[in-house]
Amino acid sequence: MVSSAAPAVEADAPLIEPVTVIVDRSLPKKVVEKEIQAARRYATFWSSGKESLARTALSPDFMDRTLPDGRQQGIAGPIAASATVHAAIPDIRCEIEQLIVARDRVVVHLHFSGHFTGEFKGMPGRGQSIHFIATDIYRIVDGRIAENWHLEDNLAFFEQLGLLTH
Repeated sequence: MVSSAAPAVEADAPLIEPVTVIVDRSLPKKVVEKEIQAARRYATFWSSGKESLARTALSPDFMDRTLPDGRQQGIAGPIAASATVHAAIPDIRCEIEQLIVARDRVVVHLHFSGHFTGEFKGMPGRGQSIHFIATDIYRIVDGRIAENWHLEDNLAFFEQLGLLTH
């Protein structure tokens, strides 16, 4: 049996603040607060790499509906992906440019930035700046992300890493 209780997160852990928040005002305030909290925890996880934030933001039966080839389904997938990204871009930062709450869905427009000083797919970084965007659609259940549809600008990301040339 899978526990649905959220793991503890440091009470003083600062979470990323969205630049813009758009909310369906017909929703109960407590529901909106839980949904925004889950999105902020997940974005902060991508910025910090703190596994506890992912485990708190994501439902135990989390499903990635746009699962990349080779990535494990469930919570383990984003945790492994974050470790890979942090190994390549140790100073990566995630910002929430827009956050939209509508019913059980939260849409976030994210901006990632940092410097490629680590290694990615066997290629060492040269300190180059990295900037790319992503958009996620979350389905929220009981204040946690149950499903995610994710689209990121991998073309810009891979070009900046030096893996693609035009």
